[in-house]
Amino acid sequence: MHIVTPLGASRKFVQITRITKKKLRELHGAMVDLIALMNQPQRDQALLAEAGISLDQALFRLLVGIDRFGPIGVVDLSERAGRDYTTVSRQVAKLESLGLIERRPSPADRRVHEAVITDKGRQMTDALDAARQRLAAPVLAKWSEEDFSDLVRLMRRFVDDLMASSSGTDET
Repeated sequence: MHIVTPLGASRKFVQITRITKKKLRELHGAMVDLIALMNQPQRDQALLAEAGISLDQALFRLLVGIDRFGPIGVVDLSERAGRDYTTVSRQVAKLESLGLIERRPSPADRRVHEAVITDKGRQMTDALDAARQRLAAPVLAKWSEEDFSDLVRLMRRFVDDLMASSSGTDET
């Protein structure tokens, strides 16, 4: 099959035409299913219980976000969490009052205060990571090491490409 592309069209255009609507729909369906699973409150409750942690679900998600992306400003954190800035600001203040994070002026912009995880907060996220591993082990028990490595690699590539595309810095 010969594909005719517009004059000057890139290789990317040719590659994208090979992606069928059916496969793209399957990918989208899998992502919707994954997001729905990840958003179930009982999953958060099970993770917190497995970790032996007593923390509001909304706070634990922000704590994990600060651990993964920090130092991070409240505006960036609220965008990543898909929540209202004022809500996230109050929740970050609560995390600070619990000694799980601290806020400090950004070196790049002293008007911005970034959230940074504390040692106490890191102990909590380490416990969550260990609990996540214990809960995932039975699900992944039948996966080969190669399959799991491929999933991690391709998921990272997909997310990185989406982020680059949405920021206008697509370098792929």
